[in-house]
Amino acid sequence: MKNNLPKTLSILLSFVLVAYLFSLYLPDLIEKHSLKVPPAYKKLDNVQGVSISSESGKVKYPQDYTIVLLGDSMTETLGNADELRGYLNEYYPDKTFEVLNYGYGSTNITSGRERLTGTTYHANRDFRPILDIDYDFLIIESFGHNPLSQYSGEEGIKQQNKVLDDMYSLLASESAREKIIFMSTIGTDKITYAKNSQKDLSPEVRKQWAQERDSYLENHLSQAKFYGLRSIDVYHASLDSQGNVKDYLVRDDDNIHPSPSGTLFISKKIADFFHDNNLIQ
Repeated sequence: MKNNLPKTLSILLSFVLVAYLFSLYLPDLIEKHSLKVPPAYKKLDNVQGVSISSESGKVKYPQDYTIVLLGDSMTETLGNADELRGYLNEYYPDKTFEVLNYGYGSTNITSGRERLTGTTYHANRDFRPILDIDYDFLIIESFGHNPLSQYSGEEGIKQQNKVLDDMYSLLASESAREKIIFMSTIGTDKITYAKNSQKDLSPEVRKQWAQERDSYLENHLSQAKFYGLRSIDVYHASLDSQGNVKDYLVRDDDNIHPSPSGTLFISKKIADFFHDNNLIQ
């Protein structure tokens, strides 16, 4: 019996270790494989193009609902938002959706306001001012991965809030508050953030970068609550039990932006939000 004890103990410890690893990674694997690419979204036949709304005098798209996305490269990654429209059509098969992506890479919140009031140029084309569009919903993403790092942490957050105050005042007067939705995008990994795009960062600086960006994501949600606005909390949903972003949501070539699964994850969260809050009639 004495001779068998170490072997039995070793087997038991191995079993415990395997069970522990399964408890860490199995939920994420299940979640990843549950993310299915949605079917093709419903398109309009014989589309006549945009028109001018007789009520608002703004550009009106022919689809039933027009959703504008405003953010940085984390939003730009959603591209033409085919996945989002596909998920929305799963919930609302009789509705059509236009999604306009005003996500510009390497931009912070200060340039976000410009997209509201002026014509901007991005990806080799002009974008009309968002406030010239007769949209049904405007989703303002956090710009959290492009923080105002020229300021100290606390001062940067204050400056972020000043811009958000300005944008909120402008939007609340120009359109119904109910159309404005704040969204936080996926979070960071404190060990690997930007590992393959910023290889020279020390572990300490990499962690600081990640924590700074997370603080902006958290603050964006807090500001939504302060204004009494709806918010889509992708950020907390993207974190694992250790408080880091789940690996499968992030591209491994830069350790920052959403992977293909991350794009599906964000798109599904947005569609789920519209459905859960009965925003589409």
